[in-house]
Amino acid sequence: MGIINTAEAKDVWKEIAKHTTANDFSFELEIHKKLLNIFHIGNFYYYIFNCAIAQVEYVSESMCQILGYDAEEFNVDNLISLIHPEDISYFLEFEHKVTAFFTNLPPEKVMKYKVSYDYRMKRNDGQYVRLLHQASTIQSDENGAVIRVLGVHTDITKLKKENGSTLSFIGLEGEPNYADVSIGIAQNHIKNVSLSKREKQVLIYLAEGKTSKEIGDILFISKFTVDRHRKNMLKKTNTISTVDLAVRSIQENWA
Repeated sequence: MGIINTAEAKDVWKEIAKHTTANDFSFELEIHKKLLNIFHIGNFYYYIFNCAIAQVEYVSESMCQILGYDAEEFNVDNLISLIHPEDISYFLEFEHKVTAFFTNLPPEKVMKYKVSYDYRMKRNDGQYVRLLHQASTIQSDENGAVIRVLGVHTDITKLKKENGSTLSFIGLEGEPNYADVSIGIAQNHIKNVSLSKREKQVLIYLAEGKTSKEIGDILFISKFTVDRHRKNMLKKTNTISTVDLAVRSIQENWA
C-alpha cells in the first residue's frame, strides 16, 4: 500500500509541474517573501520541494527537533509512509484537488496562493504529531507549471484534537481565500481577517496555554484588557474558542 501511495503522489506532483524539466532557478528571495506571508504559532520547519522530479531539495534544521529524523531521511518515499494510515486517503485526495486548482489558475496567479490542511505524521520515537501543512509556489514557468514549492509544517498537536481536516486555498497579494473546497470552491469564499499587532501578541500567548493574567503581566496590560482582546478576536473571526482561533489564524494567514 505504501508503494502505491508514493507512486500516486509522485504522479500528482509531476502533473502539477506539467512534466516540465526546468531546473535553473534562484529562489532565496522568493523563499523569504513566502515565509513572511505565513503567520506562525508554535514550532515549525520548512522545506523546498521540486514537483517536476518529485524530490525534496532542502529541509531546515528544525525538522530534526520536531520529527527526530536526519535530513537525509526527509524524502518522499519515507514521508508518505510516515503519514497516519487514517489520514493518507484524504492527503492524496487533497493533493489531487490542489493540482486541479492550480492547473485551472491563470499563469500569473499561480504564485499568489497558499495551500493549507493538516495531517498526522509519525515521529522517530513512534509517536504521532499533527502538522499543519502550508505550501506555496516559489517557481513557475510562463505556462503556469508549478515547479518548486515552499512547504511549511507547523506542529499543532496541542491545538487540534479532532481527526480529519479541510483544505483551504489562501490568497496572497489581495487574491480571495477559499475554505473547505471539498464542498465546492465558488460557494466557500471567505473574507480576509486582519488582526492588530496587539491582538496577534495576545493570540500567540493564548495558543501557548497562558492565562489572561500571565499574558497581561508579560505585555504590561491588565487581565481585563487581555480578555477584551480575546473576545474581540473571537467576534471578529467568528470562532468559538481559543483553539479554533489559533488554528484558523495559521490556516487562513490572518495578519
